Amino acid sequence: MLIKIKNKDHLIVDDFIFKCAIGKNNIKSKKKEGDKSTPRGIFSIGKLYYRKDRVKKPSCKIKTRIISKNMGWCDDPESKNYNKEIKIPTKNNHEKLFKKDNSYDYFIVINYNTQKIKPYKGSAIFLHLTKNYKATAGCIAVKKKDFLIISKIIDKKTKIKIF
Repeated sequence: MLIKIKNKDHLIVDDFIFKCAIGKNNIKSKKKEGDKSTPRGIFSIGKLYYRKDRVKKPSCKIKTRIISKNMGWCDDPESKNYNKEIKIPTKNNHEKLFKKDNSYDYFIVINYNTQKIKPYKGSAIFLHLTKNYKATAGCIAVKKKDFLIISKIIDKKTKIKIF
């Protein structure tokens, strides 16, 4: 299974075409931490995270994880935990996963810079929710109803191609 991001505003999965939002500074081959771009390339996907207090566990074939109040994602390039899920509070810069808005009620980790992690190469790249298709800080965002369709048809072998 291959998910494709094409023309900066469409996500294609099988015969489905979904509107999406990407990073404010478009797609870049040489992404850097904080540059507000979406990384170019082909990436595997990680776990699907969800807010059990707001939404139901989605029907899916990939591993899931419930988001709790003390969960974050380290975006501090100087930390040994850079681009990894962490417990908060912490002294390191991080993104909260238990957000006040609904953008992380569901999200899937895009495995960009997650294996041989390189500091400053970029972190916290997710497929998450949007209500208005506003440009992201580098993630890919879709409407909740589209996310739930995508989550049903992908599996652990799915790759995402961003070009």
